[in-house]
Formats: sequence, structure tokens, C-alpha cells
Amino acid sequence: MRFDRFHPTRRGLILTGSAGLLTAAAGPSFAAGSNALPGPSPVDTGKVEGGRVTFPNWRGEADRPSAPPPAPLPPAERVGFAVVGLGRLSLEEILPAFGECKRARPVALVSGSPEKARLVAAQHGIKPEAVYGYADFDRIAENREIQAVYIILPNGLHRDYVLRAAKARKHVLCEKPMATSTAEAREMTAACDAAGVRLMVAYRCQYEPYNREVIRLVRSGELGAVRFIEATNTQTMGTADQWRFRKALAGGGALPDIGLYCLNSARALLGEEPVEVFARITNPKDDPRYREVEESISFMLRFPSGAIANCASSYGAHESKDLRVRLEKGWIDLENAFAYEGQQMRLAHREGKTEAVESVRLSRENQFALEIDHMAACVAQGRTPHTPGSEGVQDHQVMEAIYRSAETGAPVSLPTVAARDATRGPEPDKG
Repeated sequence: MRFDRFHPTRRGLILTGSAGLLTAAAGPSFAAGSNALPGPSPVDTGKVEGGRVTFPNWRGEADRPSAPPPAPLPPAERVGFAVVGLGRLSLEEILPAFGECKRARPVALVSGSPEKARLVAAQHGIKPEAVYGYADFDRIAENREIQAVYIILPNGLHRDYVLRAAKARKHVLCEKPMATSTAEAREMTAACDAAGVRLMVAYRCQYEPYNREVIRLVRSGELGAVRFIEATNTQTMGTADQWRFRKALAGGGALPDIGLYCLNSARALLGEEPVEVFARITNPKDDPRYREVEESISFMLRFPSGAIANCASSYGAHESKDLRVRLEKGWIDLENAFAYEGQQMRLAHREGKTEAVESVRLSRENQFALEIDHMAACVAQGRTPHTPGSEGVQDHQVMEAIYRSAETGAPVSLPTVAARDATRGPEPDKG
């Protein structure tokens, strides 16, 4: 068998300069010399554009494009947060979420347990001198690395630590519910305004991609007007030895803890404020856990547009965290709407002579990282957060009306608010 340069073997192709022909077409080679392998194309290498690395789409038209690579700020340019409280939410969700943040970083911790604080600080690269106790919390004013605090304490402590943070001239991200009463929430908002610092309430679902897509669809009018919203947030609770069963610390039971997600989501979907509420509370007999707070609550919200939200929340029913919207021209179901993960979305609408039921799949994003980065952007750019203190104040006003209705057995009217999104700031950035 005769071999020449016009009929090379496969092995010869790999070892000879024929690879150079491919290299010339593809770009720079991986190594110099006659045995150089073909270099990657621009599709593989991408380019620097607008301060970030971008890639052209490498997938076929039938598949959705891949998400762009993260473009985090250099650590020194990110907003420094002090995490106040090292309980379950902080350690399981918040501190890990900082690893996915692009604009924020943890620079200090506040805890009542020095042993736990030292361990967590070492795990997250936080300086030992940036660990504070509750008694010396006010010393955060001296730490220039701290630009904002994230308060993750029992509800009854939110007011005091927001006021102390404002006095220290630190911006505040506060967990929901904002406080234990409307009066406290208003005091917190006023203190931050007077100190010239931003106050944001951590309504994570307003930043979570699937919830935001439901809001977009509803607001677009593609499926017509909303007729009914069904929101359910239930879970079963264990031992009585936890702060959620103490009214002084929790402010209430299932309503402010998990029912608040139903209330806040209904308001956010419509951009309206309810004009009437009606509620019922049920508690199991002889259960010591519910001597001070409610186990189960069902409430209805009536909105100016005619939309009605039927909401249910319980500490005594198997976990269900779902949102359903019934509109003139279709419906939207979001399973696990209020969960940390596992959202699944379906929507139905007419398509010609058929009913189309579609599954919507979005790229995974950490909702805690999204809300923290939004707060960081507001701090850095001097913007009002999308969920400022006024959003928390309004929820407290509605919750107090819900409790009055449950107590009296009668509907309770609320003042009409004409403006849409009256309590919210500008929309969060995309991407």
C-alpha cells in the first residue's frame, strides 16, 4: 500500500503539520512546534466585553442558550455586610449565599455565642476582630469595612437592632416580618430615614426568578385580568421550646412567619393594596404550643380591581408552599413558590382550538444571593430598594386588620390606595 502526502494515515494527520492547517483556521495553538494541537475558536474562548467575559451561543436553535458566566466585582469593591445572628437561617442559607453574590461579601459577625462566632468567622475568612457580641454591637460604627448589616434575629428583636444600626450609620437589610407591629415598623423606617441609611426588608420571593416571572406574566396582560389568587404556605412544627411559639419574640404564629409570604405575594402580583380582609383562626385543643400564637389561619383579601386572594397558612399541615393565579385567559401554577428551592411552574392558555399547558423552566439562581446583591447595589448607587421599609409597614397594617377580622368574625375594611406599587422602590436589576 502506497502512502504519500495526499493520502496520509490518521496517525500521520495527528503527528504532522496537517494539524497546522486546522490551527490556522481555528486560532492560536495550544503549544508551539510542529506537533501543536489545534487552538480553540472564539466560540470556546469568548472575549472580554463591557467588563465581563462573554461567549457566543454554542448550542443549537432547539435548545435554550446557556447562562452567561458570573461577573462578580473584585472582593475589595463589594459592599461589606455584618451578619447579625448566627441561627439556622444564617448558617444554612445566608452565609452560603454570600459565596454566590457578585456585589456583597460578609466582613463581620454578631452573635451571643463567642465560641460559635469564632468558628464561623474562621470558616468564612472573617477577621477575629470583626466578631461582635450583642452587648458591644454598637462598636460596628468603628468598622469602616461594614457598610450594611443583615439582621437575622427573632422578630421581636428587629426593632432594637435596626435602630442601633441606624445610629451607627449602617445600611440595614432586615429579615421579614419587619417587626411585631405597625408602630414598630414605622419607627424603624423613620430612624433609618433620619440617619440617611437605606432600609430593605428581605422579601426574598420578590427577587426569586420564578416568582418574578409570575409577576411579569400577570402585569403583561397576556392572560387577561386576575380573578383569583390562591396562596398556601403550611408546615408542621415540632418542639414547643423555640422562639416562634413566644408572642413577645414572634409577634404571632403562622400568619407573620409563613402566611406573610401569601399576603406579600398577592400584593406584589397585582401592585394593588387590599381594600377588605376577612379571616378565621383555628387552634388545636390542649396543645401548649398555641397558648400565645395561632396554629392555622385562613384569610381573604379583596382588591380594588375585583381580584380576590384566598390564602391559608398553618403550623399543623404537611408542607405546601404553592401559588396559583386564575386569570381571564389562562392560569398559572407555581409549586414551591415560597420554598428555598424546587420551584416548578406551569401555565395554561388557549392555542387555536386547543388548550395548551406548558412547563416553564428557568435557570437556577440563589434567591438569597439575589436579594443581598440588590441591597448591595442600592447601597453602592444610592438607590431605594425594591422592598423598602414602607413595604414592611404596609404588610403589618394588613396583618393587624386580618387579626381584627379573626377576632370579631367580621370583614375589616382598609383605606383605598390609588397608586400602584405605592410602597415599593424601582424594579431590581436583571442578571
